[in-house]
Amino acid sequence: MARVYPSSAPVGQAGPAAMTPAATWSRLDGPLLLAVAALLALGLVMVTSASMPMADRITGNPWYYFTRQAVYMCLALMVAFVVMQVPTTVWQRAGYPLVALALILLVLVLIPGIGKSVNGSARWIDLGVFQIQVSEPARLFLLVYLAGYLVRHHVALQDGFGAFLRPMLVLSLAVALLLMEPDFGAAVVLVAAALVMLYVAGVRLGYFIMLFSVSLAAMLFLVWSSPYRVARFTGFLNPWSDPFNSGFQLTQSLIAIGSGQWLGAGLGGSMQKMFYLPEAHTDFLFAILAEELGLAGSLTVIALYAVVIWRTMHIAAGAAAAGRWFSAYLVYGLGAWLGMQAFVNIGVNMGLLPTKGLTLPLMSYGGSSLLVTAVALGIILRVGLETRSPRLAGGER
Repeated sequence: MARVYPSSAPVGQAGPAAMTPAATWSRLDGPLLLAVAALLALGLVMVTSASMPMADRITGNPWYYFTRQAVYMCLALMVAFVVMQVPTTVWQRAGYPLVALALILLVLVLIPGIGKSVNGSARWIDLGVFQIQVSEPARLFLLVYLAGYLVRHHVALQDGFGAFLRPMLVLSLAVALLLMEPDFGAAVVLVAAALVMLYVAGVRLGYFIMLFSVSLAAMLFLVWSSPYRVARFTGFLNPWSDPFNSGFQLTQSLIAIGSGQWLGAGLGGSMQKMFYLPEAHTDFLFAILAEELGLAGSLTVIALYAVVIWRTMHIAAGAAAAGRWFSAYLVYGLGAWLGMQAFVNIGVNMGLLPTKGLTLPLMSYGGSSLLVTAVALGIILRVGLETRSPRLAGGER
């Protein structure tokens, strides 16, 4: 991943042009679209398979989660299409209002009576017909703000520590609020995406190393200062030492993955989803997929995510080559976010990482994650369109 250094020369001063449907579809990134479509379709199938026993027991309708996920998918597709019509200059101008909204959401979810607590974590705001997990839009808004900041202050970032410190204070506040929920996984993904954006923006290496070191030290301190995080960490290191308590989820996940062998037990053939593996249709969907579709299915999913990240980074590099720095930084950050979240979720399912409570992007059950991921993909596709057709870009720098 090459580091990019913006100039101050404006690019593409012509106003944004309207996109005809034919022009839109012909210029979209084909491999990215196909990989996303495959992940969505496979995710819907696996959510249905993994959730049917629990849905039947809780609601009496085995298709309950399938119906809701299908509705979320339709909404996500519509949202992605709408976002694709929005010039990236609109996002660039909206950086300050969006970061303010992100911080407000992160504060509101901590207020009793507004934030909804599930399994000891206050991560959701109940809107009646829909519950929003505030960390999802908050991370997106923070990355939009950071991309705009990197463009506006690129010269100062090369020379002055103050310019580097200001956005770090904002991100630190957001991370602190996330940890108060607590949502350690979302905080890790946000920090990782921010580090990638700072690196490709050419922030001085000493500042980058300092931030990375401080972030790593702070996360290690948070792990060891909280008994439940210590339990999660030690349970991850040796889940079989306490397979019916702290290691229960991971041992059940490993049993599911091991049972899949090469080609799996067949779609619908999982035994672990029969009330053995908690969160089978959300955080541990990959384990059920591995049990039913085997190593072949698991590698296929990993390959599809690799295509998504590859094409996302390709789009970001194209925007950087065209001098469209806001788009480049933002897409690099979004790509790092999606890649890091998929990596962490799969790593947790395989016992490579401690449990984080992160969903598998595009596949796990949940409206908030799916809709915000759709917004991110809509932005990525829009950036690709604007790079191929500079007249669509407006006056971005």
